[in-house]
Amino acid sequence: MYEKEPIKIFVVEDDPTYTKFLRYVLSLDPDFETEFFSNGKDCVSHLHKKPAVITLDYSLPDMPGEKVLKAIREFDPDISVIIISAQEKIGTAVDLLKLGAFDYITKDEEAKDRILNSIKNARNKSFLIREIGRLKEEISAKYEFEKSIIGSSEAIKKVFALLEKAVKTQITVSITGETGTGKELVAKAIHYNSKRKDKPFIAVNLAAIPRDLVESELFGHEKGAFTGAANRRIGKFEEAEGGTIFLDEIGEMEISLQAKLLRVLQEKEITRIGSNQVVKLDVRVIVATHRNLAEEAKVGRFREDLYYRLLGLPVHLPPLRDRGQDTIILARYFLDQFSKENQLNKFKISPEAQNKLLAYPFPGNIRELKSVVELSAVMAEDHNISDRDINFHSATGEEALLLREMSLQEYTYRIIRNYLDKNDNNVLEVARKLDIGKSSIYRYLKEMEQAGI
Repeated sequence: MYEKEPIKIFVVEDDPTYTKFLRYVLSLDPDFETEFFSNGKDCVSHLHKKPAVITLDYSLPDMPGEKVLKAIREFDPDISVIIISAQEKIGTAVDLLKLGAFDYITKDEEAKDRILNSIKNARNKSFLIREIGRLKEEISAKYEFEKSIIGSSEAIKKVFALLEKAVKTQITVSITGETGTGKELVAKAIHYNSKRKDKPFIAVNLAAIPRDLVESELFGHEKGAFTGAANRRIGKFEEAEGGTIFLDEIGEMEISLQAKLLRVLQEKEITRIGSNQVVKLDVRVIVATHRNLAEEAKVGRFREDLYYRLLGLPVHLPPLRDRGQDTIILARYFLDQFSKENQLNKFKISPEAQNKLLAYPFPGNIRELKSVVELSAVMAEDHNISDRDINFHSATGEEALLLREMSLQEYTYRIIRNYLDKNDNNVLEVARKLDIGKSSIYRYLKEMEQAGI
C-alpha cells in the first residue's frame, strides 16, 4: 500500500561526489520526489514545502548536524530525519537518535541498501501519521453536534446551547437523562469538539464492573497488589491522560470509592493500588447517570461533597416523548443508516406509521426507537413502511423475549437487563428476585457488553 504513494525527500549534502551518489540511489524509486541542498540554512528555509523525509549530512559547512536536526524537529516533529555521516562513533549516533533522528547511517559500502530501506520505513511512518490525522478529523466531523445529535425540537436546541458552552472550557460536565437518551454520544460530542479531541476518550460504565474491581479499573494496580494481580495494570484515568474520561452510571459507585474519587478530582493525581508513587493527571471528567444524584445525596447513598464537585455544567437530555417531531427525524435517520449498511433503497414512512410512532411514549427512548424502525424495515413488504410494520412489543416487555430466536445466554442477559431497568440497577435486589448470585449478574453483563449486545 505504501510503496505506490509518492514521497517528498530533502537531501542535505555538501560533498558533490556523495550528492551524485545519493541522486543515483534515490532515482531508483520513481515515487521519490527529491530536492537537494548543500547547506543546513537552505534546507531549514524550505521546510514550508513539507518534506516527509530528510537525509542530513552530519558535517555541514554552515551548521552542526545537531542544530539542523533541532530546527527541523521544532518546525515539524513528524518529519523523519535520517543522519548520514562519515563518523562511526556510537555515542554520536545514540545522542542524535535521542534528539529525534529517525536513523543513523554511516557512509560505507552498505549505505545504498540501508538508505533505501530507511527511507521506505520512514515513508511508512509518514503515511501512518497522515492516516491517523485523517481518522481523527473524520471522528471529529462525525461528532459535530448537528451531525451526531439529531433533532430540531426546542428541547434539543437547549442541549446544543449547553454543549457549545461545554467545549469552550474544561469544566466538569454532568449528563442526566433516562436510559437510552444518548448520554455517551453527548459526552463524545463534547470531547471531539474540544481542545482535547486529539487525546484519548475513555468511557467507563460503572454499572457493568464488579464492585470489588472498580478501584483497580479506575486507578490501576501494581503486580502482586492483591490476589490475582499478576501484572501491573494502568487504570482508566491514566489511559485518559490529556483527554477525557467518561464515567457512566456514576450513581452506582459505592460510598467508600466515592471518597477516593473525590480526592482524585481535588488533587488531580492517583496512586495505583499497591504503590506509593503519585501519578499526576491532566484529565477532563464527564459523568452521566439516570439517577437524581441530589436526592441520592439527601438519603445518604451519594456523597454530598462529591455531588457538588461533579455537578459542574449540568446537561439534562430530554426523553424522546418530550421531543415531538424529533421522533420522526430520528426514525428517518436510522432508516437511512440501515439502508446504507444493508445496501437497500431508501425507506419511506407512511403518515399512519408516523402517527403511530408519535403516539408511543418510548420508555427505551432513542435506543428503542432505533430497534423499532430497523425491525419495521425488515418487516416491510416494500420500501414504504406502514403502521402494520411498526411493532413496539418486539422492542420492550418480557413477552417479547419469547418472540425472538436467541441463545440461552442472551435470553438470560435480556431477563437480567429487564429486571435491572425496573429496579434502578439495584444488583442486590435483582439477585434476590432472580435467585442468582451478584457475580453471575456482573458476568453476564460483561460478556454481553463485550459481544456488543
